[in-house]
Amino acid sequence: MDGYPKGSLDPSIPLLLTLGVAAGSDHGTELDAALKEYGVLIRSEVAPLDTEQALGLLRYIQEHDASRRVKSGPDGTTNPRYRFRVRTAERSLLLPPRHARLPDGAEPPASPAALHSPFSPLSTVSSLYPDGLIDTTWLQKHQALVPAVLLCFYTLVSDPTQATLCDNQIKSDLNNIKGLLGQSGYKTKLAVVLLSDQRTTATEGLQERLETIRKGCGIDSKALFLVPPNESTEELWRMTENMLVTLYPLAVDHYRDLGRHARKKRGRGVAPQPTIPPTSGTSQTLSLAGWNVRYDFKSAVFAEFRSEHENALRSYDQAYEGLLSSELLEVIPSWSPRWNEARSLADVIAIRGISCLLYGGQHSAAARRWQLHRDRVAGFVDRHGRGTKNYGWKAWESRWAVVMANLVERAAIPEFDPSHHLRYLQPEKAAMGERLQPFEFLHHPGYWYRIAAQHLYARRALAHAMPEDDRSPPSSSPASHVASKAFTYDTYMCPEPHEEYPLNNVPGTDYGHLIVDCLMRARKEFLQRQQVRFAAELSLECARELTKSRDWNGVVELLRPLWKDMSFRTEGWLTIAEELSWILRGAAAMVGEASLVVAIDWELLNREFTRRPKWYYDISKSLDGMSPQSRPHVHIEDGQTLSFVSSSFIFKDEEGKAGQSANGQLTLQSNAHQGSAPIRLSSVQVDFNGSVNRIIFEHEDDADVQQKHGSTLLSAVSLTAATSKGKAPATDPDSPDEEQMVILKGDANLSLEPGQTIVLGVQIPLREPGETCAVSLTLNMQLESFDLDQYQSLQPGRGVNLWYLSASRTKRIPREDPLAVRVLPRPPQMEIVGLTWKDQYYTDEPITLEFEIVNEEDFDAPAKLDAILVGPLPPVFIVEAPGQDETSSDDGGKEESRLSGLSLGAIESSKSIITYVRVPPIPQPTQYSLTLKVVYFLSTNPGTPITQTAVFQLNIVNPFEANYDLLPRVHPDPWPSFFDPEGVRDPSEDDTHLLPKGLSQTWALVTRYASFASEDLRVHDVDIRVQTSRTVRCHPIRTLPSLPNPQGGWVVKPKTIEDAAFDITSQKHTLDDRSQSTLDVSLVIKWSRLTSPHAPPNTTTLPVPRFILFGTEPRVLASASPIRLKDGSKPLIVLQIIIENASNHFLTFGLSMEPSDDFAFSGPKQTTMHLLPVSRRSVTYRLLPLGNGTSTGGWIKPGLVVRDKYFQKVLRVSPTEGMKLDKDGSFLVWVPPDEEDSESGEEESGEESE
Repeated sequence: MDGYPKGSLDPSIPLLLTLGVAAGSDHGTELDAALKEYGVLIRSEVAPLDTEQALGLLRYIQEHDASRRVKSGPDGTTNPRYRFRVRTAERSLLLPPRHARLPDGAEPPASPAALHSPFSPLSTVSSLYPDGLIDTTWLQKHQALVPAVLLCFYTLVSDPTQATLCDNQIKSDLNNIKGLLGQSGYKTKLAVVLLSDQRTTATEGLQERLETIRKGCGIDSKALFLVPPNESTEELWRMTENMLVTLYPLAVDHYRDLGRHARKKRGRGVAPQPTIPPTSGTSQTLSLAGWNVRYDFKSAVFAEFRSEHENALRSYDQAYEGLLSSELLEVIPSWSPRWNEARSLADVIAIRGISCLLYGGQHSAAARRWQLHRDRVAGFVDRHGRGTKNYGWKAWESRWAVVMANLVERAAIPEFDPSHHLRYLQPEKAAMGERLQPFEFLHHPGYWYRIAAQHLYARRALAHAMPEDDRSPPSSSPASHVASKAFTYDTYMCPEPHEEYPLNNVPGTDYGHLIVDCLMRARKEFLQRQQVRFAAELSLECARELTKSRDWNGVVELLRPLWKDMSFRTEGWLTIAEELSWILRGAAAMVGEASLVVAIDWELLNREFTRRPKWYYDISKSLDGMSPQSRPHVHIEDGQTLSFVSSSFIFKDEEGKAGQSANGQLTLQSNAHQGSAPIRLSSVQVDFNGSVNRIIFEHEDDADVQQKHGSTLLSAVSLTAATSKGKAPATDPDSPDEEQMVILKGDANLSLEPGQTIVLGVQIPLREPGETCAVSLTLNMQLESFDLDQYQSLQPGRGVNLWYLSASRTKRIPREDPLAVRVLPRPPQMEIVGLTWKDQYYTDEPITLEFEIVNEEDFDAPAKLDAILVGPLPPVFIVEAPGQDETSSDDGGKEESRLSGLSLGAIESSKSIITYVRVPPIPQPTQYSLTLKVVYFLSTNPGTPITQTAVFQLNIVNPFEANYDLLPRVHPDPWPSFFDPEGVRDPSEDDTHLLPKGLSQTWALVTRYASFASEDLRVHDVDIRVQTSRTVRCHPIRTLPSLPNPQGGWVVKPKTIEDAAFDITSQKHTLDDRSQSTLDVSLVIKWSRLTSPHAPPNTTTLPVPRFILFGTEPRVLASASPIRLKDGSKPLIVLQIIIENASNHFLTFGLSMEPSDDFAFSGPKQTTMHLLPVSRRSVTYRLLPLGNGTSTGGWIKPGLVVRDKYFQKVLRVSPTEGMKLDKDGSFLVWVPPDEEDSESGEEESGEESE
């Protein structure tokens, strides 16, 4: 906002003046000399304070000066509670006079003259006299001369002998200042700060002294502050905050009174007459319209002081419309100085109005106001001024755009923070429904700086278009020509034509400096918001201007980063890239940047750029005329330039095998300008990832070219191995850490002419398996004056994937990634054979696996073995190799057990070795995967490992499965008596050494087991293992089977069910224990394979479900035994019913036997049995079958019912030997066959056999 009168655009901030601290000169020195004579001098008779506390307090107040904050928010400060413009005075201040004096020598008027303010156009001392509107002196009066608050500092003495004298001195000085303020006519608020001296410790009488001072001076209680001594920095800062917050409403009231007074004077409806009427013939006094504009402007400024931006905007609008009305600006002649004053005032009002809109959040309205003022002023200038087709108007337009940029910066709009990357702001709600033009959105400051630069371009063009007669100074031009020139060019806020663009190369306006300044500011804003293209465009424009001013260092500094990272190349804007390169090349040559010159010349060789006339394209002569201090080494990264040498690499086949070779082709093509000098590459380096070594093609003039067709040269290059220091590959662990790394080299003719294509075919040896790919290529040039390296990355999709069959024939390689080749492992000739492998292995048996490793290679091979057992919780296994001790695997954890690097020694060609893997018994069925990997090396290629891998599935299953039944039996021994005192046991006796005397029961455990193996197994023994219990003693006896061969066992075939039965006698330790007990038992089977007769038997333990013994409920057992009668005709069956009462209660049971047609019985048909606690009783029936006997026997069903008399519950009868239950739960008794039928059946079978 330079160019406008000083102070006219400063923000209106309340003025706070401090008095009484030694911190600078007195106030009022900037007052005009003519006004100093009768200004109001206010002087303090008390010496200024220079204590550390006073200076610190003043420093804190000055730090809150809102006028020093460039970007401080809408109200000019970061603290929204107050804002002040702080000025200081030591002992005195000079206030401007309230009224002007009559001029010397003036005739006194007939009536008493009305004196006006010296800043009013009604006073003759004012520069506005007699018809001016308002100028910056009035603004400076309220911004810098007349304070809203006068803050006086005094020391409050604590010495009782001097306290009264000091207080009286303070009161006298304050009353004097207050009286002088009253005489001045200004309503400045007076505030006092009392600083206690360092000796003040007591507070007795302090409040009374403060009250005396306040009442004696008539000071408001809110304007009196006491600062205690020895306050910390934080406390002093807090007190300063509270003080300023308290004083701010007083300052606002001061400006509210001034605004009320200004509105009152405007509302009179008549313009006062000047003190002395003007005496010149054509002079006019200020009209009523001008008077209203003046006081509308004053009201707006006072509203700004109060931070009432809406009221200020309303008053500014009234002043603006009144100024541009037909009563003011329309009637002012353009040759009058008042014309430019009115234009300046219109600009100031518009700027202040835009500032209010920005602070109020009306962003689109601010942009519209900016455009509206430009259009209205353009209309006035076209109608009444010099028009808009001259350099003066463009100068104003440039300044007007810079003003808008400064206003946006000063408003510090949060949305325009660079971190948000916003280009423009959305309109406010009031403008949401309107259709806005793009320029009606508020853009960031870079947009406005760029507009200013464009107008500066037009200003320069119009200035350069002026004829020489208009550019001559007035002293050398005729008077008529000077007069006509005065009406041709608009010189508002810009130089005259002879100063704007003088003759004879005399320095005039520095357009380049102005343009570069605007462009650099705009570039900074665009870069902060990631608008890279705009920033690059502005950089190029700046470079053009700097080139005109021959600022070569500035051009290089500005364009070098842009040239390196320029996106114009990839986006196809080659015209821009070309212009930038030529500008930068010229500047680099002037400042001696040899490397940059070579890199740019390398790029400009590309025929995609326009060929420059009269320029000889020869990279070897790029540094002609330059003398670099050292030999330049130029390194060009991939994508940094648009290289004229394009390259590609391709593998012919997608796959290859280690130890063999892969066919590849390197293609180099020159896209240089026709007629340019050929280039000669010193070498070309191709780098790969994977196991393929680096390839270097070196230039050789005498290298043979096998085929040539047109501009295509095809050569086959033979590669030879060279060595350099490098890290050894991960092959043989016995090799040293450092070895000679192989590099492949070949010779070829690397001279490239414009448009020529060189194809180099190679056979690349493949070493290790895996994926390998060509990743980069480096072109090297070594000339007399410099060295050049260009790095190019090789990426799939860049080339056309052509394979040259000959110099004239190509074929397309239809692969997604022709840069890569998949190297397959060399087919191993080492076999791993499982000699004793079985489909199934069984739990609980140790597993020994025998493997044969056969070397079918033509050479001896040192080998190592890796064994991996994968599965759930794999065990630690042992590997036994020839000549090695047994080696155990590591405990790999839950998923894997591994043994790595077991040396097998050197296996001779066509020989084999035997290796054993021993796995301990596995208790649970599972599956494991056993992986054997043999890694070996051949003497012909010791750097390439060869791997043979074999995977074996280890299926481990249970050899047997079984089911179980626990059947009741009748214990032959009587139960002990509950009432026998001999059965009572002393609790102090040890139970472990006493025989059990509790209840006894007999059970039969019947198991049926089957072999789930895939082969016959030999069972050596079947037994049960009973878990010891503390309350029950169990004794098992095997009843089935009886082993025919106790030493050899018996053979069990797959899927064949075998039976085994065991009688278990159990007895409680004590009679008092009648709780339920569990039977924990396991079935133990000892077995072996038929193929391993001498191996120790394996033991398989099958868990048996838990059974319940010694229930508390009554139990009914039935047993039957057949008796042959003397005649032997019919068997008599004795049925015994036994009822057991294991409880502590006396129980009664009813028994009833139903008659049946199948048998006759003897015994009670109905009877009652009484059972004492812990007792059992039996009832015997004799059954005689009535049916005809058969040779096979049969079953009868007795209708016996046992009922609990008390609970009326029918008890189930549990059968024992020779009995069973039917599907209804009733027991059946087996009737053996008759003897006669049996004998006759035997005779018949004997006769048939004969």
